[in-house]
Amino acid sequence: MVVTRFAPSPTGYLHIGGLRTALFSYLWAKRNGGKFVLRIEDTDKARNSEAATEAILKAFEWLGLEADGEITYQSQRGAIYAKYIQQLLDEGKAYKCYMSKEELTTLRETQMANKERTRYDGRYRDFEGTPPEGIEPVIRIKAPLSGEILVKDGVKGDIAFQAEDILDDFVIARADGSPTYNFVVAVDDYLMGINEVIRGDDHLSNTPKQIVVYEALGFRVPAFYHVPMIHNAQGKKLSKRDGATDVMAYKEMGYTPEALLNFLVRLGWSHGDQEIFSMEEMQRLFDPKDINKSASIYNTEKLDWLNAHYIKNMSNEKLTELLTGYNVVLTSHDKKEMLLDALKERAKTLVQLATLIQEVITTPTEYDAKAVKKAFKGNAVEILNVFGAKLSKAEELKLPHDYHAVMEAVVNEMEIGFGKIGNPLRVALLGKMSGPGLDTVMAVIGKEETMLRIANAMTHVL
Repeated sequence: MVVTRFAPSPTGYLHIGGLRTALFSYLWAKRNGGKFVLRIEDTDKARNSEAATEAILKAFEWLGLEADGEITYQSQRGAIYAKYIQQLLDEGKAYKCYMSKEELTTLRETQMANKERTRYDGRYRDFEGTPPEGIEPVIRIKAPLSGEILVKDGVKGDIAFQAEDILDDFVIARADGSPTYNFVVAVDDYLMGINEVIRGDDHLSNTPKQIVVYEALGFRVPAFYHVPMIHNAQGKKLSKRDGATDVMAYKEMGYTPEALLNFLVRLGWSHGDQEIFSMEEMQRLFDPKDINKSASIYNTEKLDWLNAHYIKNMSNEKLTELLTGYNVVLTSHDKKEMLLDALKERAKTLVQLATLIQEVITTPTEYDAKAVKKAFKGNAVEILNVFGAKLSKAEELKLPHDYHAVMEAVVNEMEIGFGKIGNPLRVALLGKMSGPGLDTVMAVIGKEETMLRIANAMTHVL
C-alpha cells in the first residue's frame, strides 16, 4: 500500500509550493488506494507558531485535502526519538561529541583559510579518554567516510553522492537533548509507514543524511520523488509578488479550491494537452514519474482563466453559498438566478463577481465623470424622459425581453440608434459605461428601482 505524507513546519504560512507537493502526495496515495498522512514538524520551539499550525489546517480544510488518520505532531514524540538515539549510542553507531563552540569556530576558520570545505573533523568519533568538564555533548551519527550514497529518485533518476564530499558525522541530537531535523524525519517516516516521499528538490541535499539514518537504524528506505521548484516568468525563485503567499490569501482574492488545485497539478505535471481536471481525474491520472525534471513557471493568467472556468460552470446554488464569504447575500433574492447567469460569465474571481453583483443591486451614488460626459450629450436627457414615461405605463415587466421591448419602442419612435439610449441609461443604472446587458439589469432591479435610478441620474446631470 502506498503511504505518502505532507510534513510542514509551522514557522510560517503554507505557501503555494508546499501546497503543490501536498497535492501530489495526496493524489498519488489516492490513485493507489493508499494513505495520505499529515505530520506537523514542530520541534523548533523558538520558531513555531500556533497561528501557523492553525493556518495550515484551515488551508487543508478549505481545499478538501483530508488526511487519513490523526495528525501527528513531532513535539509529542520526544520519548520515541530519545529511544532511537540511545539505540544508536548502544550499538556504537553514534557517539557523544564534546567539542566546544569555540573549538568548532576555530576549526571552521582554519578550514576556510586553507580553502577547505568546512566540516566537523571527527575528533570525538572514537574518543576513549576522559570527557572535558563543563561541556554538554551533542550526539553525532557515524556517517560513512568513503564510498557513495545512491538516491534513487523517481523524477531525477539515480543520483550518486560521494560520502567524503557531502557528509561528516552530523548532529542528531543537540546538547539539550532535542533531536535534529534529518534524524526525526527518517524515524517518523519509517514508523508512520511512509514508503513514498514526494517533496521539493530543495530537500535533495538532506536525502543522503536521512539515508544514513535509515541504514543505521536498519529501516527500509522509502522511494523518493524530488519535485523541481516553481519559478516566476523570469525564471527566478517565486516571491510574494509573484504568488508565493499564504494559501488562504487565494481564498481572500476570490479563487476557488477547484481552480487552485487544477492550477497546481499542472505546474510540473501534464496529461497530454488536457488543462481542466476534476479531482476524480487528478486522482485517476496523476503519476509522480511524469513530473517534469525542470522548474515550472507560475502564470497568473492561467490561474485566472481556470478560475473563470470554474465560476462559469458552477451551480448558482454553490455560488450563492460561496458569495456569502464576500459580503453578498443572495439567498432570498428573487432574481438571483437571472443575476448570476448574467454575471458569472464576466468574472475571473469571486471577488470580481461580488463587486459586479453589488454594482447591479446597489443604487449608484457616484457617477463616472468621463462616462457622464460621453453619455449625456445631445438629446440624451430627452431620450431618458421618453423612456421613463413609457416604462411607467408598461405592464408585465418581468423578463429582460420585456424591458428590451420598451427600449426598442423608444428607438423606433425617436428614430435613433440603440447607443443613443443605451449609453445614458447605462450610466443612470450603474454609474458607469461598463456592465451586463441593460435589459437584464432592469429585470433584476425591477421597474420602480429603474425609474428611481433614472431620476437620480437626471438630478446629478442637471
